[in-house]
Amino acid sequence: MRTLADRPAVADGSHGGTARRGAADRPASATVSRRMRSLKEHLVAYGLLAPAIAVFTVFFFVPAVYLVYISFFHWGVLSSATQFVGLQNFRRLVEQPLFWHSLVTSAYYTAVMIPATVLLALGIALVLREAVTARRGGVWRAAVFLPHVTPVVATSIIWIWIFNPQFGLANFVLTSLHLPALGWLDTTQWALPAVMIDSLWHSLGLYVIVFLAGLANVPRELVEVARLDGARRRRIFWRIIWPLLSPTTFFVVVLATVNSWQAFSQIYTMTGGPHGGAGGPAFSTTTDAVLVYQTAFGFDHFSLAAAMALVLFVIILVLTVVQKWISNKVVFYR
Repeated sequence: MRTLADRPAVADGSHGGTARRGAADRPASATVSRRMRSLKEHLVAYGLLAPAIAVFTVFFFVPAVYLVYISFFHWGVLSSATQFVGLQNFRRLVEQPLFWHSLVTSAYYTAVMIPATVLLALGIALVLREAVTARRGGVWRAAVFLPHVTPVVATSIIWIWIFNPQFGLANFVLTSLHLPALGWLDTTQWALPAVMIDSLWHSLGLYVIVFLAGLANVPRELVEVARLDGARRRRIFWRIIWPLLSPTTFFVVVLATVNSWQAFSQIYTMTGGPHGGAGGPAFSTTTDAVLVYQTAFGFDHFSLAAAMALVLFVIILVLTVVQKWISNKVVFYR
């Protein structure tokens, strides 16, 4: 028979309670340690992101919010007084034929640039992928990408000389091929196509590199199997390469759309000065971005320019949403 003396010492809860508390404290301390480690990682991450967030806040978010604000006011840089006018700036835009003309010009410019960019960039990327060896591939990619990193203003001045009607290289090539010389930047018919050629030359390298990156993700095994089965190049492209490139193509289309609607530097440089002012001749190259600049800094009507910029933002946003909706039906993600 067991007596009271034979009972375990843990009956009073001294040793057993200590053991249980120790076992319970270890998971709790581990949880606290993990939380502290996670907190430190988050603080380090936000600390590294802080400079970029500050730059975006100061130079993007705050000006964007302020642009929306002054579009509903009569506001000037040198005037401290502001007057709320509501939708009056937007009503004035609707009543201006030049504003509608600039929207049509921007739409035409974008409608031409998007297919031209996609077709040329994809074609050059396919040629580089097939014809360039691995040893020289980096050199050719750098050569194709080089125009994109050159200053737009400097290269646009060179293109002005190329399109000069009297002694430019473009008309020299045309006359050498027994074709009529063109007025280029001096005529309303060819001024905008000349700007498009400059824009294509300057931006094409970026899109070629993007397509090359997309082609690198296409499994070569699928292409080799299709060739062994007797499929021709055209069928391989449409049945294998093109569907797998649809995400890349969608990205290029969105990027080209935004860049085309916002095109300004090359238009302002190539159509300014002796050619009748930016957007000339006769407003044939006046896009919405050019008109925003002229309204703000040429006529000192910043509120009206802010309303134009807000309309431009809404147009680009709607186009992007529509493109995203279409991409959900046609883009293939593997």
